[in-house]
Amino acid sequence: YREDWATAIADCTRAIEIDSNYANAYSTRGQLRDAQGDKAGAIADYTRAIELNPQDAIAYSNRGAARNDLGDKAGAIADYTRAIEINPQYAIAYSNRGVVRSDQGDKAGAIADYTRAIELNPQYAIAYVGRGIVRSDQGDKEGAIADFTRAIEINPQFAIAYVGRGYARSEQGDNEGAIADYNRAIELNPQSAPAYNGRGNAYRSMERYDEALNDFNRAIELDENSAVAIGNRGSVYRVLGRNAEALADFDRALELDPSLNWVVQERNQLQP
Repeated sequence: YREDWATAIADCTRAIEIDSNYANAYSTRGQLRDAQGDKAGAIADYTRAIELNPQDAIAYSNRGAARNDLGDKAGAIADYTRAIEINPQYAIAYSNRGVVRSDQGDKAGAIADYTRAIELNPQYAIAYVGRGIVRSDQGDKEGAIADFTRAIEINPQFAIAYVGRGYARSEQGDNEGAIADYNRAIELNPQSAPAYNGRGNAYRSMERYDEALNDFNRAIELDENSAVAIGNRGSVYRVLGRNAEALADFDRALELDPSLNWVVQERNQLQP
């Protein structure tokens, strides 16, 4: 498998050696490097492709994705915006810009981008999921459930849509519906830590603490740095009176993510 990647990159490099102005070869090598995790190398190739062909909307969009992966949110938005200027029908660029805008706290801008992506491609399940997540964050659980449900209608194998809908349902108090969604997500993707964490939360709300602990443990096995799952497990330990274990989990969760105020509050409720 790795040899196939290496061969493909070598082929692109050879094409560039033959014709140093071959923009598509740079763009293709950038995608290959990107897929291998070489984001800096990918950005360099996308940049050269853009220099050779300033109207290459795909190269701008791909560079935006790589920049976002490296934490350069402003650069990512600039690239997605330029891709959209070149091709106003580019649904992927709108959806991807929506992701970054949401990350930056611009929820209204994110919803506008996801909505435009959906207008351009009504079968774009990822855009529905993205908009559903933002709507859920804003408290619009009904709108979120509608978006996740539409994504599932388009792609019944889309595990993350079930996770998102499960969370929204749980927030509405429909824990049985949430568990059904999380179960389906786990069937589709047994490695989904968010699905186990979400189902654990639903079990905790129903005071089914043993099942909640099992799910939080599994979520942590899958993602040992999930501060939320660790904090959730600590919450169950606290309810069960297992204070030493609760304290250890709360401290670890806050070490990973000091912004989790609810963990601070739970920790303060422990008996001294």
